[in-house]
Amino acid sequence: MSLPVNDHHFAGAIPQIYESHLVPLIFEPYAADLAMRLAARRPRRVLELAAGTGAVTRALAAALPASVPLVATDLNSAMLEQARVRGTPRPVEWRQADAMQLPFPDAAFDAVVCQFGLMFFPDKARAHAEVRRVLRPGGVYLFNVWDHIGENEFADVTSQALATLFPQNSPRFMARTPHGYFDRAVIAADLERGGFATIPGIETVALRSRAESARIPAVAYCQGTLLRTEIEALDRARLGEATDVATRALTQRFGPGPVDGKIQAHVITIER
Repeated sequence: MSLPVNDHHFAGAIPQIYESHLVPLIFEPYAADLAMRLAARRPRRVLELAAGTGAVTRALAAALPASVPLVATDLNSAMLEQARVRGTPRPVEWRQADAMQLPFPDAAFDAVVCQFGLMFFPDKARAHAEVRRVLRPGGVYLFNVWDHIGENEFADVTSQALATLFPQNSPRFMARTPHGYFDRAVIAADLERGGFATIPGIETVALRSRAESARIPAVAYCQGTLLRTEIEALDRARLGEATDVATRALTQRFGPGPVDGKIQAHVITIER
């Protein structure tokens, strides 16, 4: 059986579980990091790409002055709706938009931010080119991407556990997409192909991911990401079993109580 590859359609139950489990587990620490970096630059108008359920949006809304307009976009309307339900500390303009064909005029923003979204764009150089187009001269493009899955312990243990449950056709979403755009040389080359002429700053940031039990990351990855789509494509009735297998593997690795694992990402900064 060949698994369908649809690594960008977040719908159904995924957005809610993504927000309740995955955001506090791995996204909030890096959202705070991006917001701090951008706030130090004092931008005047900010665009966010691939906002998802709003982890970075909320951090930016809190860190930036209320006078700074913030436009948050995502391809998936279900994710944006979850973000709207959660809310933000101040008003934000929510827009459904394709990062490779942005519905904004040239030089409309002096900062573009994207947290863990580039990995999902089918044509990364084209997305970078669109960012460059909507940035004012001297504007900053700030984004992060996950490092290799081996540097991200919960994701790695979960993926290996599922390979034992589906040995003939193991779900590879986590390694293929969220953790598939980590090569610094490739990132720099894509930015150059997108028209950026300066050398990007690339900083590797290692943090810790913590949860009250191994069940939380198991549910987060198996049910709150598109790994769920692959599991259900193999056997819809085994989603619960897959989550249980991941829970046992995480418990064996990190213990029966609160769990603590390494997460690691690259933070990229480049100016127009």
